[in-house]
Amino acid sequence: MKFNHVIQVLFILFSSSVLTVHAFSQSSSVFKNFVTVQGDRLMDGDQEYRFVSFNVPNLHCIEDNMVFEETNAWRLPNKFEIDDALKSIDMLGGQVVRIYTLTVKRDDDAPEIERYVLGPGEFNEEAFVALDQILASANEIGVRLIIPFVDNWSWMGGIAEYAGFRGKRAHEFWTDKQLKSDFKKTLEFVINRTNTISGIKYKDDRAILAWETGNELKDCPDAWTVEMAKYIKKLDKNHLLIDGYHTNKLRIESVENPFVDIVTTHHYEQNPMDMQHNILTSAQKAKGRKPYLVGEFGWLYPSALIAMLDEIIKEPTICGALIWSLRFHNRDGGFYRHSEPAIGGLFKAYHFPGFLSGHPNAEIETFEVMRAKAFAIRGMEVPPLPAPEPPVMLPSMSASSLVWQGSAGASGYDVERSTTPEGPWTVVAHGIDDASVAYRPLFNDVSVEVGKIYYYRVRAMNSSGFSEPSNVIGPIEVTQLQHQDEVSNFGKMYSHKGEFVYRTDNARQTKEDMNRIEGGKGSELVYFVPGEMMGFRIYTFSEYEEPTLEIKISEDGIHYTDAEYDPVNYFIGALDYGYLVPMLYSMDSVKGSKKFIKILFNKKTQIGRVEIDYR
Repeated sequence: MKFNHVIQVLFILFSSSVLTVHAFSQSSSVFKNFVTVQGDRLMDGDQEYRFVSFNVPNLHCIEDNMVFEETNAWRLPNKFEIDDALKSIDMLGGQVVRIYTLTVKRDDDAPEIERYVLGPGEFNEEAFVALDQILASANEIGVRLIIPFVDNWSWMGGIAEYAGFRGKRAHEFWTDKQLKSDFKKTLEFVINRTNTISGIKYKDDRAILAWETGNELKDCPDAWTVEMAKYIKKLDKNHLLIDGYHTNKLRIESVENPFVDIVTTHHYEQNPMDMQHNILTSAQKAKGRKPYLVGEFGWLYPSALIAMLDEIIKEPTICGALIWSLRFHNRDGGFYRHSEPAIGGLFKAYHFPGFLSGHPNAEIETFEVMRAKAFAIRGMEVPPLPAPEPPVMLPSMSASSLVWQGSAGASGYDVERSTTPEGPWTVVAHGIDDASVAYRPLFNDVSVEVGKIYYYRVRAMNSSGFSEPSNVIGPIEVTQLQHQDEVSNFGKMYSHKGEFVYRTDNARQTKEDMNRIEGGKGSELVYFVPGEMMGFRIYTFSEYEEPTLEIKISEDGIHYTDAEYDPVNYFIGALDYGYLVPMLYSMDSVKGSKKFIKILFNKKTQIGRVEIDYR
């Protein structure tokens, strides 16, 4: 069964639209003031405003929908996902999120990829409705936004794409009159936009902390910043403006620009002492003149993170610090994942409140530090987490593919089962986390009996207690069981022979599959199921667009015959991240009483998951 395709169809029936418009009025906002500047401090009314929080780069445009069979990783967020992210930040005490830039159509975009800017003065209304929902939710939940306008890089489209619309080169973006005019059309459209949910113009929305001219504009001349900053201030008298010029040492022209309110730097120095030195040096340049924001920093372990944030908190010129980065719950279950390819995927986007799957980059400990410092910079004691809200079970046709929308702040879930929709309920799994696998079902109930009918619900938990139960799904008639292997070790295999290496690195190349086994030519794996095999699916990655495996099946584990499997290639090109070729080997109907499956490696191949149906 192709999990994603089934869940997508069922979810369309379960939820009538991707973005449900909710009634909203300006009085619904928890914000009473626009944030202002007083000397080198930010002010919320008569109170100083400081924050330690997260970049949430995919909040407005998701690039991580890495379902194995999906050839388009891009999609717009829905309200559940937006609220989950903002509720997580609120529980963390963060107060502020910085999103990534407004995406721009690229020449190599497939037609189905959603972008915000489609051409000069041409905009995608559906995308901006997603941003409308972000602002509406931010007003209700109490988290402010930093919104950068344009990217220096081409990940999501940026200055090169603006230039490309006119047949020009990226460096001309800073000086060409036509390109500057095109960019001003975007500024005008965004700032003057009326939110379709709240009815509030963006320039009048108190949930916006600041606009930012762009992200990491490393070649941006000061003259361009002066011109664009002056134009933004002409359009919007309410909001602050950040200069998006990129450096890890503050540019003095940014401090002296009369149209810039906040100055910023980004930091990924390998030596934490160098990072701390550069931040404090920049703070001294801004001191007494303008608030200084550490707009991005990252790839620190907890001890270095504590030391750096302690120094930031002691320096009042530093108004805030935003770590890179957080990803939120996926509406189809689990979390979105994002590995940072610059360092071999070692550091990954964080999932709140932290899970064992994030152990390599100390995720649980990092959240403990970030939450403590987020409240410390506000002069507050750290409150207990609220108990989670109820999760939402998504429709399922099988006890082997149970999935739910997670609850913000939940560290685990109890899965409960009954033979009637009213109960009584039995806990069949305790403390299941929804971050250990991604883009796949969250729970496989192997304790069911074939031929029986069951109902399911789940409860979320964290250190403060349990949620109320979710909705009930069912009836689910069990027609077969499933042996699942996420191949984090050899434990679910019958035998293996040859050269194997476990791979957890460079997960971006393998659709964010964090656990794979790589077999060399001539190697083999054998699986066994305690019943009659009905079908199988083997999810693989390799450098080759043709099949690299042979698959054989057997009744006794001695005499094997060729399986009549169907290999499907889901490769769309290496693109920006150097993707490997995802290939699915599947057989939907196995004849005879087969119990063994042998996988032969003809070329070096990584296997990310094995599913075998049996009864």
